[in-house]
Amino acid sequence: MFLLLIAGIGVVALLLIVLAPHIRKYAAGGVCLSKARLDGKTVLITGANTGIGKETAWDLAARGARVILACRDVEKGEEAAAEIRSNVSGAQVEVQELDLADTCSIRAFAQRFLREVNHLHVLINNAGVMMCPYMKTADGFEMQLGVNHLGHFLLTYLLIGLLKRSAPARIVVVSSLAHNFGWIRFHDLMSLGSYNSGLAYCQSKLANVLFTRELARRLEGSGVTVNSVHPGSVRSELVRHSTMMSLLFTIFSIFLKTPREGAQTSVYCAVAEELHSISGKHFSDCTPAFVAPQGRNEKTARRLWDVSCKLLGIEWD
Repeated sequence: MFLLLIAGIGVVALLLIVLAPHIRKYAAGGVCLSKARLDGKTVLITGANTGIGKETAWDLAARGARVILACRDVEKGEEAAAEIRSNVSGAQVEVQELDLADTCSIRAFAQRFLREVNHLHVLINNAGVMMCPYMKTADGFEMQLGVNHLGHFLLTYLLIGLLKRSAPARIVVVSSLAHNFGWIRFHDLMSLGSYNSGLAYCQSKLANVLFTRELARRLEGSGVTVNSVHPGSVRSELVRHSTMMSLLFTIFSIFLKTPREGAQTSVYCAVAEELHSISGKHFSDCTPAFVAPQGRNEKTARRLWDVSCKLLGIEWD
């Protein structure tokens, strides 16, 4: 039996080696083929110091955009910006501090941003946390809902006027396939009664899809579009809070996208000419993607909008 087991492992390993190029090609997914330039355009990307955020910034800077990296860790943000500048001739990349887990930081960032920046053509709500232990934001929100949804909700609210004045403009919301497994637990949004890190993550990603849907409805005729994306399963730091996920990602790394591959759909939604008037949709691998029924429920989307405004103490008609 032991020899059979060893032989079986050897056969599987050999198959993986032989098929590796084909597996990698399939796992890489769709590629943004648009050659659109962004000269004279301003782009803001949250969480852009690493992973798909950094790769998105790299691509858009190479297209001539002025790219602002909004990062909690300014030092890492500056390292990412320096790397992009050293590899992209003439790259206009800046770093500003933003902690999406603190509404005071979000408001301070927005005030500074609005003083210093005259136009905003693309906002990419990219930053996120995944499957972390139970933690609260500075305002007492459950961390994953607080950062992934409420933080970006408030940031978008504070910058929406500038986006409208800069129209045509685009908003890209990075969600996940995980939204399929999410439910908005209005009776316990902050998971005070019970907490499961995976389910809380799925709830936050469903919130991203619902936010996109409702925001698109409210922005009709404004010249500002908003779409959500599933970047795919990407080798990144996002799984650092889950030992099991980190282990699985290591074992099956051949089946995962690189950060650059994972950034393709965000880039596509930010630049593709054919999407100039498309809003409220969900994309994966640079094509329209399936949205779970709970992500298409307009009643839930509007209720979540109202609850989010109440939690943040804002009025957004």
